[in-house]
Amino acid sequence: MTDLDLELLLRATSPGGSTCLTSITELVPAAGPQASVAPAKFALGNDRKGTYAYETRYLDGAPSPAVLIDSKQSQLNRAEAGLMQAIADGHPLLSRLPRIAVSYDRDGAREEYLDLNLPHRAFDGHIRAGSVNGTPVTQLDAYRAIRNASPANARALLDASPVSLVFGSWDSSRSTRQGRWRSALVGEILGFCVDKTTALKGGARTDPVGMRIELTGQALTQLAERQKDELSRSNYDKRIKEANAAKAGQAISASPVGLGGIPPTLEALAGVACHRIIRSHVLSFAALRQIRFGAGPDGDVACRALLAALALAGLARSDAELVLRANCDLREAAPSQVCIDQRGGNHQDLVPLTITAADELLAVALAHAEQMAGVTWDGVVLRVEGDPAIVAGAVDEDQVAGGN
Repeated sequence: MTDLDLELLLRATSPGGSTCLTSITELVPAAGPQASVAPAKFALGNDRKGTYAYETRYLDGAPSPAVLIDSKQSQLNRAEAGLMQAIADGHPLLSRLPRIAVSYDRDGAREEYLDLNLPHRAFDGHIRAGSVNGTPVTQLDAYRAIRNASPANARALLDASPVSLVFGSWDSSRSTRQGRWRSALVGEILGFCVDKTTALKGGARTDPVGMRIELTGQALTQLAERQKDELSRSNYDKRIKEANAAKAGQAISASPVGLGGIPPTLEALAGVACHRIIRSHVLSFAALRQIRFGAGPDGDVACRALLAALALAGLARSDAELVLRANCDLREAAPSQVCIDQRGGNHQDLVPLTITAADELLAVALAHAEQMAGVTWDGVVLRVEGDPAIVAGAVDEDQVAGGN
């Protein structure tokens, strides 16, 4: 096996280079083959009832039922989260990553969100609705240059938000010249199962004070008022409405505010037993080669190699932390199988990247891009003040989070 180095990346991001890098990892339930796993849940129908995503995939040349354990978007989010954690920890290189930050003041605290965790990245609505020193962001020449970036010259986007080019972004609400950048890195975790039947599991809650706790309308109102800042807005409103509608002396269950027990019921989705679980990732050099940066042939190749190295730094961090969700603890059954396409049906096996090796590759790629294309990494490029009306209108509701 060959170590992945800058020379390989430069060849891959040059015209006619490798199509992609592929990483495949066999996973198994941490508790053993008898254990089920909890796949990603997705909202279904108007009532947003949670369900699993089943489909048919090929396994060893034959069609087989499969369930999506972690979606493509979720896998990208995990890579971004790894980069964000490195930034928060003061990583000497990644803390210099160019990024856009939007801040809000809420409940006496300062909140900051980055293009790394905003869903539309550089083109996110929170950024576009904000301002810089009182000037709307969309009126800033620097931000207009970012929005006007195109595959013919994406330098402004590279200099301000390289993650928007690596993980994909879409300026979907713009009337014209919508920036639509596909993700150069994609991945998923898939579980192969016997069939597409979902079972139900039992759930219960025991309250040592009493299995059922009932309050009068007045007592429930007082309790809700005392916890107004802690309850979700919808829960608070429902409790007040329920209390006001109660007749004198009528008993109201306090279960919605976390009091009392819940008898065992078969209502929640059970886990899925999988006889094989596969995590796969693809880094498309072909996609990166469609982008130019106004730096000449060699400079453009250096910029593409830098983006590829950034993607790999995120991937190495994501793969190192197998944290998906409750009741879905997995472990690696074997080392990842990593290869780079050599065209014509050939490929070259590579040594799987560790976080340390990925960071070393990123450092070398950045130094090369600095020399060949004048790339500069100095941290936050644009600090945006969020619109206070947006954070004031934010409502938290219990929803099914597809892919998480």
